[in-house]
Amino acid sequence: MALPDIINFDDLRRAARRRLPKIAFDFIDGAAEDEDNLARNVAAFRDFRLLPRFLSADVTTRDQTTELFGRTYAGPVGIGPTGLAGLFRPGADLMLAEAARDANVPVVMSGASTALMEDFARVAPEHGWYQLYLARDRNISEDQVRRAADAGLQTLVLTLDVPVNSKRERNLRNGFVRPYRVSWAARCEALLHPAWLAQYLRHGMPYQSNWVKYARPGASVDDVLDFQSSQMPVPVTWADVEMCRRLWRGNFVLKGVMDPGDARRAVEAGVDGVIVSNHGGRQLDRAPAAIEALPGVVDAVGSRTTVMFDSGIRRGADVVTALCLGAKYVFQGRMTLFGVTVAGREGAQKGLAILRDEVDRVMVHIGAPEIAALGPHCIWKSHPTNAVV
Repeated sequence: MALPDIINFDDLRRAARRRLPKIAFDFIDGAAEDEDNLARNVAAFRDFRLLPRFLSADVTTRDQTTELFGRTYAGPVGIGPTGLAGLFRPGADLMLAEAARDANVPVVMSGASTALMEDFARVAPEHGWYQLYLARDRNISEDQVRRAADAGLQTLVLTLDVPVNSKRERNLRNGFVRPYRVSWAARCEALLHPAWLAQYLRHGMPYQSNWVKYARPGASVDDVLDFQSSQMPVPVTWADVEMCRRLWRGNFVLKGVMDPGDARRAVEAGVDGVIVSNHGGRQLDRAPAAIEALPGVVDAVGSRTTVMFDSGIRRGADVVTALCLGAKYVFQGRMTLFGVTVAGREGAQKGLAILRDEVDRVMVHIGAPEIAALGPHCIWKSHPTNAVV
């Protein structure tokens, strides 16, 4: 499918599936265990209905500009962290940064990125955030925090929701876990994807670039991956949150907050924002959908800190729903990762453009000429007599 013919998330997903071998596609597309949480993330959005309102406001023109941490962005949805992107297309991390910069939306570099944070900061100095995965050796984590600050990045995102490797069964069946034991079936299937295979043979497995300096001198790609695997994942403690807050002078965000009590304590610890997220369904399979957890966190701390959202975004209507339920900003990962896989920077731009267009159309239907006009009154209640009109 040619890029101009792609019109939605499913088209990008299908195009990525054609380009990638199964072992790589499953890494992006899959989730934990039975993948119930992945499915619930998507299905739960359909439990919320947006109320059409055609006479409440003049929607001849719409404005999606959104304020976040003192910056004005062109829209309310940015690019969340997606690890190992360089395996799917060489240079993908920086292509995602370029797409976000050009669209004027934030982009979060994964702590499992295949590009250097210093290069990322040069590409998108005003749009780039850095996601931190804690290391067992906290000296490494402290150094990564300092590196992100020295690079000029303005926002640090500490991820909470990977205390242990989850059981991602697609990866296990494909042998795509450390140490790699890729099956012959997976190797043979990769031959059916010549465009990806040619790039892989030319570039090889990408480095976890931000971890190279901590491995032994001259470490190979596998050596770095082994070292990183020995250092993470580890559970995050409140002492770790306090350490990051002490070291980081910019905006400090916790990602993976689902419990209102954790959100309240995070505010007390001095964070500037929280991202309600279940890691896209990739961790605890019996967790609630992230959109189900959002209202509770908003009620607990929405007046005291910036509440953002991630997980399950497939449509512009999903973005609008999260904003109506109190999120100040929304992130997605798979859509732009599929996009960059299919067509590089232009593919990521296509993913963002699709969401922007869909958000705009929804805003017209619900009588919202600007993002600030969105709120709980736009959500249809369970019975018509309870609808806010």
